[in-house]
Amino acid sequence: MIRIKIGLLLLLSLTVLSVKANNNESIKLDSLNNVLKSNPKNDTLLARTYVELSNILYVSSNDTLIALAKKALYHLEKPAITALKNHSIIDLKAQACNNLGYGYKSEGKVEEAVKYYKKSIGLYTEIGDKAGISSVLNNIGMIYELNGNIPLAVENYQESLTLLQEIDDKYGLATVFNNLGFVNKAQGDYDGALKYYNKSLKIREEIGDQRGVATSLNNIAGVHLSKNEIDLAQNAYVKSMLIRKEINDIKGVANSLCNIGSVFELKNENDSALHYFQNSIAIYQDIKNTLGLVKPYLGVAEIYADDGNMNEALIYTKKAMEISKELGFPELIVKSAELLSNIYEKQGNGKEALKMFKLHILMRDSINNQESQKATVQQQARYEYEKQKAVDDAKHDKQIAIEQEAKAKQKIITYATAGGLGLVVIFLVFVFNRLQVTKKQKIVIETQKLEVEKQKTVVELAHSELEEKNQEILDSITYAKRIQNAILPPLKVVKEYLTQSFILYEPKDIVAGDFYWLEHRANIVLFAAADCTGHGVPGAMVSVVCNNALNRSVREYGLVDPAKILDKTREIVIQEFEKSDDEVKDGMDIALCSLEGSTLKYAGANNPLWIIRNQEIIEIKANKQPIGQYDNPLPYTTHAVELQKGDSIYIFSDGYVDQFGGKKGKKFKAQSFRTLLLSIQDKEMEEQQVIIKNTFEHWKGNLEQIDDVCVIGVKI
Repeated sequence: MIRIKIGLLLLLSLTVLSVKANNNESIKLDSLNNVLKSNPKNDTLLARTYVELSNILYVSSNDTLIALAKKALYHLEKPAITALKNHSIIDLKAQACNNLGYGYKSEGKVEEAVKYYKKSIGLYTEIGDKAGISSVLNNIGMIYELNGNIPLAVENYQESLTLLQEIDDKYGLATVFNNLGFVNKAQGDYDGALKYYNKSLKIREEIGDQRGVATSLNNIAGVHLSKNEIDLAQNAYVKSMLIRKEINDIKGVANSLCNIGSVFELKNENDSALHYFQNSIAIYQDIKNTLGLVKPYLGVAEIYADDGNMNEALIYTKKAMEISKELGFPELIVKSAELLSNIYEKQGNGKEALKMFKLHILMRDSINNQESQKATVQQQARYEYEKQKAVDDAKHDKQIAIEQEAKAKQKIITYATAGGLGLVVIFLVFVFNRLQVTKKQKIVIETQKLEVEKQKTVVELAHSELEEKNQEILDSITYAKRIQNAILPPLKVVKEYLTQSFILYEPKDIVAGDFYWLEHRANIVLFAAADCTGHGVPGAMVSVVCNNALNRSVREYGLVDPAKILDKTREIVIQEFEKSDDEVKDGMDIALCSLEGSTLKYAGANNPLWIIRNQEIIEIKANKQPIGQYDNPLPYTTHAVELQKGDSIYIFSDGYVDQFGGKKGKKFKAQSFRTLLLSIQDKEMEEQQVIIKNTFEHWKGNLEQIDDVCVIGVKI
């Protein structure tokens, strides 16, 4: 019902959407159009009018923006106007160059865009306009970011940020914080991205920048989507779209429609997703925004591919690839090439599939290399250093001034004394003063020595106490591990009921949020791999609650059907957490199987089941909802499969595929895990476990393990 309401809202609202500005802008547009209708002969007036029109209409159409900026420059570059060297003339020319750069960027003409942006910086520098310089630096940073050159993007953003903080330009600060959020998100640092996006949102709300608020909400939604927080993402996208409609930001509405379509696609509601993608495409085509078309084209292609309509999927993906290559944006080429490879593979066109896969790998490896990943931290450190250096320099200058003033006073005193008392008296005074200074210095040194010894004693005591506390905490956690191990089924019991099997269990910390589970009822063996919220002590506490709920579902309620077990487990977990005065939204993802003879039944909460048969992976997807609090929960689904001799079954948490490592410091990912499992099907299960573990350790290298790992394999 919620989905239908949102769809109707968009359909109704899109019918009244048009290429118009808001009321205030409409008044200004009428005024500017009246100036042009009066056919003035004043080049300065005409240039100013064209610049102000482009400042209002830049979101409507790139063609309009470029035409207006060019007309402004035509009048400003006439010899009679250029010779004036007037501050306001230079400012208008800088604005026109900046707007022309923006227009070329939207068309994907990167070299032209950078050329005009640099012209704009030169003009703003000429008149000392720091706000203008920072704005253009930010725009250049956006171009480098889109082209995958993260170091140069961050360098421009940080230069812009330094200037903006000097002049306290809140509008500009919000924009740069927003772009730094993009960089952190691209590097997989979602917490860092949210930090910058929320900084940007707060400033934009304070200054009443509705367009900016919509942008920040849209970007925050993107982070939630990356973290698989689907409902939070959808709510933020809808809020962003409603604001964009209210201020008539047509390009922004097209972007929001595409993003909402992506949410529905993740929720497997393909009809709704297709509706939003098509509406987004229609608007982008209407405003001639070529760059914007790539994402909805790929969204439509993915839906057609999922539905088995490969011909339509191929048409839309080729359109996306054509634009991506034309604009030269590596990230867009990566996505288009990957989808094309999958489509060609399903069509049986191995040659083209391999070609596109190689292109995907080539472009992917050119983005986010090791230097790029270090750039954010390096540039942030450089920015903090320069900011602190500016403070230190100011203090140093002040200290020099004080010392110079003191020296001048001392010089006057010395001359006066020399005139009154003579050289002998000066000598005696000098000797006396030196004795006094030496005495004072000795007292100060003795005092400081006592203070240092006192502080040393305090530090040693504190260090000893800290070590004692740390040991107490470590002992408590180690004991907690013994308790947690007690809820795990012994491996000899696992082997008794699942003869050819292995369990790879690698907690991130001493205790874990992941756990494995096994129960035996009559001729049915129930087993599961579970991933509770968090890791370490908090995750372990949640795992105890969830493990107990699984046991009760089977032992107390006598359930053996996987879906019914998960339904009852969810009910018990929610009841347990509702006893708390605080709101607790913790829970778990799980893959649960029952094996009776050759019949395998499976139900899952976010975690899938993989069956490998004849060197092919059969994936059975889970319900996209956790065990715990969730908006509009649905009953879980039981899937039944008749197994064949030689089949291998795998269930797992997400800790293995999400681990960062390798030469590029990237995630292992599900595709690499699939390839690994297919490559070891000729091995016994114990040997498979060793290979999987060694691969994980080699991939991780010197990097920290980011999450608990649990993988269960069973061969029939």
